[in-house]
Amino acid sequence: MNSNDRAPSGVHWLGSFAVLCALVALWWVASNAGWVSRVFLPTPQATFASLLEGLNLSGDSGNGELLAFTQATVGRMVEGWLLASLFGVVLGAAIGVSPAVRAWIQPTLEFIRPLPASALLPLAISIFGLNPGMVLFVVAFGAMWPVLLATVHGFAAVEPRLAEVARCLQMSRAAYIWKMGLPNAMPDILAGMRLALTIALIVAVVGEMIASQSGLGQAILLAARAFRASDLFAGIVLLGLIGFVSNALLAFAEKRLLRWQQP
Repeated sequence: MNSNDRAPSGVHWLGSFAVLCALVALWWVASNAGWVSRVFLPTPQATFASLLEGLNLSGDSGNGELLAFTQATVGRMVEGWLLASLFGVVLGAAIGVSPAVRAWIQPTLEFIRPLPASALLPLAISIFGLNPGMVLFVVAFGAMWPVLLATVHGFAAVEPRLAEVARCLQMSRAAYIWKMGLPNAMPDILAGMRLALTIALIVAVVGEMIASQSGLGQAILLAARAFRASDLFAGIVLLGLIGFVSNALLAFAEKRLLRWQQP
């Protein structure tokens, strides 16, 4: 593609902002015109007010509970994602570096991978009980698979001549993984980590709902049961903001780490 055919990044941001404004405008019209009852669809103004009050940013004596719930969910998401990334990269490197191990393990991985992490919550509850450690385990398990499979693919796709060079230099397996395999697999690993971060957020919220752990998942569930629509939508907006910001930060880090690949 010619560089002249690419739209400037500012145009993309302007278009994205226009779409967001259109959606908010449609939301405003639907709620204020009575197309949907405000019991189920609050106005954007009411949602924004609940968001400010919950984060204790309204200037009034807000309870600030939403801020504490957000911190709990973000902490659970980040901890689970870090554990998933660590175990996913280590296991993926051990599997991906050996064609024989890949041939033995790959079918088992493909069998376990489709299992939804939320389906393991009853098993995790029976093992760990209803506690934060249980939710953390399920978050780490669910988020590990994108990193693990991406790492296996990245190591499997390393140029075979690099392995021949490593043998000629009599490099150890650990040295080959660190100096040749990991740099070449890094684009796949980072892509898997970005996907894993989204999964970690989703599983953390579901775990909080099912296991009654403090967090945005529990706050949203309680607001839905009490028909507090503005609080419900405030929690949903916060989840969207968390996902957007975390993905943007990881995309920035990925761009910085992969500068050596750019022409």
